[in-house]
Amino acid sequence: MLLTKFDTYIIKKFLSTFFIAILLMIAIILVFDLSDKIGKFIDNHIPAKIILKDYYLSLVPYYLNLFMSLFVFLSIIFFTSKMAGKSEIIAILSGGVSFMRFTRPYFVTAVLLMIFGFVLGNFIIPPANKTRLEFEGKYITYRPNKDTRNIHKQIAPGVFLYIKFFDVNSDIGHVVTIEKFNGSKLVSKMYADNIFWLKDMGKWRANNYWIRHINNLTDDFFTGASIDTNLFLTPEDIKETAINIETLNFFELNEFIEEQKLHGNENINEFLVAKHKRTALPFSTLILTFIGVSMSSKKLRGGTGLNLGIGIALSLIYILVQKLSDQWAFNGSMSPFMAVWTPNLIFLAITPILYKFAPK
Repeated sequence: MLLTKFDTYIIKKFLSTFFIAILLMIAIILVFDLSDKIGKFIDNHIPAKIILKDYYLSLVPYYLNLFMSLFVFLSIIFFTSKMAGKSEIIAILSGGVSFMRFTRPYFVTAVLLMIFGFVLGNFIIPPANKTRLEFEGKYITYRPNKDTRNIHKQIAPGVFLYIKFFDVNSDIGHVVTIEKFNGSKLVSKMYADNIFWLKDMGKWRANNYWIRHINNLTDDFFTGASIDTNLFLTPEDIKETAINIETLNFFELNEFIEEQKLHGNENINEFLVAKHKRTALPFSTLILTFIGVSMSSKKLRGGTGLNLGIGIALSLIYILVQKLSDQWAFNGSMSPFMAVWTPNLIFLAITPILYKFAPK
């Protein structure tokens, strides 16, 4: 379907309102961020070029993606309400254009923004986040002894490893337990005060250990000062738990999640929520577009202000439902997929009601 002058008119209004609004919002956020961190920038003698390139240029796509769907919603309400207030929409519909035909340029633009948001969130922001987080770690929230805590991994079928604290600088794990199961039955258990990596041998050395083999009648118990063992993993396999999933692109995140499922990582729901959000958030642009154009295309006494007020209220409800459903996913009350898509499904359910009251 070819776009007419009417379509390009709507698309220009849509894109110009959206980008001006969201870029102004991002600019305000960056100004407040700079005022908060300028002391640390000065104390660390960071060149302005590095601050701009490695930090603030990486923040722009992050906030652009974070606020995209909600600013699409508010932008549509703003410029469509103004069109309705000037009786432009009445003239368009009176000329024989159906309401669904009227919404075509809205959805063309929303689809383009949805694709842009998906690419942004899955392929542009992750490397930008990596640069930004490295900058923050070096200059803002520097931690000389980066570590991982409370690591749970399945290192072989039926064999589970627990490390209370792992220092990634020295490759030493503290308070280590290894349990072996036959089905649901515990058959052996090993405890060590600490383990460290023997790089030349490709093995681990456990210190101050004890091993218990559980038999039907009697248990065998062994203890010693140190023992070398092969845990079927390297320090790099343990360090991957410390990977920030915000730095992984679409394919890397999927691969990482599959690895964590095999290892029995207890935080798997958190990773799945992050994965599904990268699809659900861009898709919400379509739903919010239909809601926005339906509720703001009718001329009201309150005009643009009333519609914007309703739009902001709906935006807050959307964010609240999103936060609640995330928590339900984290504690296992709901599957990550359903939790992430619940806000979209709720708002999708109210679109027929709003469409019913839209001008025809």
